[in-house]
Amino acid sequence: MAPVQEKKLLGAAGAPDTLENTIEDEEGQNLWSSILSEVSTRSLSKLPSGKNILVFGEDGSGKTTIMAKLQGAEHNKNGRGLEFLYLIVHDEDRDDQTRCNVWILDGDLYHKGLLKFAASAESLTDTLAVFVADMSRPWTIMESIQKWASVLREHIDKLKIVPEEMRRLEQELVKHFQEYVELEEASQGSPQRRAPPVSGTEDEEVVLPLGENVLTHNLGIPVLVVCTKCDAVSVLEKEHDYREEHFDFIQSHIRRFCLQYGAALIYTSVKEEKNLDLLYKYIVHKMYGFQFTTPALVVEKDAVFIPSGWDNEKKIAILHENFTTVKPEDAFEDFIVKPPVRKLVHDKEVAAEDEQVFLMKQQSLLAKQPATPTRANDSPARAPTGSPRPSSRSGPANVASVSPMTAVKKPDPNLKGAAANEGVLANFFNSLLSKKTGSPGSPSAGGVQSSAKKAGQKPVLTDVQAELDRMTRKPDSMSANDTSPTENED
Repeated sequence: MAPVQEKKLLGAAGAPDTLENTIEDEEGQNLWSSILSEVSTRSLSKLPSGKNILVFGEDGSGKTTIMAKLQGAEHNKNGRGLEFLYLIVHDEDRDDQTRCNVWILDGDLYHKGLLKFAASAESLTDTLAVFVADMSRPWTIMESIQKWASVLREHIDKLKIVPEEMRRLEQELVKHFQEYVELEEASQGSPQRRAPPVSGTEDEEVVLPLGENVLTHNLGIPVLVVCTKCDAVSVLEKEHDYREEHFDFIQSHIRRFCLQYGAALIYTSVKEEKNLDLLYKYIVHKMYGFQFTTPALVVEKDAVFIPSGWDNEKKIAILHENFTTVKPEDAFEDFIVKPPVRKLVHDKEVAAEDEQVFLMKQQSLLAKQPATPTRANDSPARAPTGSPRPSSRSGPANVASVSPMTAVKKPDPNLKGAAANEGVLANFFNSLLSKKTGSPGSPSAGGVQSSAKKAGQKPVLTDVQAELDRMTRKPDSMSANDTSPTENED
């Protein structure tokens, strides 16, 4: 009996051990199940890949610059056709990241056919459209965004999406617009993914009907209108005399456009780094569902932000209260007029011709002109006077008539600018002649004077005669000297 009792005692003592083993097994199974469930939830909650952003805008509107700024790179190159960038999207809470594709279409409509590489029927559900407008040229805003909206509408129609699928996309966009709720307080921590909506009665709670002119142009994808270069507001005020009324009128027309497409609106400035962080947060909110709690901003005219679903006609009508010289229904281009183009007077660049060609032209011009014909004719008249000066002048005069270039290099002393020098030389030679002859009224002196009168040098020779009178005047011949000038002048 003793062994039986021992067995019973052993069984009684081993009972707690078996309970502990079963508890440990259950804890181990719970641990593994929790690990597996966490892994499965992480795999389900990973950031999706393959999201696309289509960017439209005119050339020079800053569309590539602002996207490169969101990417964290400095843009210094202008692409052509269809540019490609990507944004790195981080989920700090789940330690996950993914890439968001950015396709930037060229401002030339010739390249609109390249959209087929950026947006297909399969990827349309994961696409966000961004229309970029240039605030530094406000007169182009409405025409630009309407043009690119029609280009996108045309492309979506060409995709030939199944009508049921297209209707689903449109209804989903309407639902997001109606369910917009502005949160009062924003979380200060890292951005967190918004929890998936709970299906049930909550979807049917407080769904307001669409107002007038809301989503009348439903593209089936979310749309964002980005106004760049808003730092130019001050320039418009100074140079174009824009007032608050102008900016309110521009904003009201853009917001009406956004209502028709269910779009959001944001004013940005890369130069002043204004609203760039807000733009990035709103994009990842619309694409990946991150929490976004920034309210609408309508106070500052150069930093406006209106999320999709917040706006309506009554809120836009608040802007109309400040209109004094314009009506809300006036055409955009009638009030926001393109300024006249100032024709800047630029001197046309004159290409310098070759030096030899220039000289040949000058030579031909000088050859056509009569080169000092009076001097050449006067030189023989002075020859009989016996003065060595006329004979020395005849040589250069003849050379000048044959070779104009020689006359350019060595100017003729008989030119009008050298009249004073000629008078001094004439005084010198005539004084020598008068000393040799001893009489101021000699025929040689008279011949010089008469020839000079014919050459048209009467003022100069009169001075010469006065000089001769002074030099040859003697005390014993005062009467003869007084009569000689009068005779010669007669």
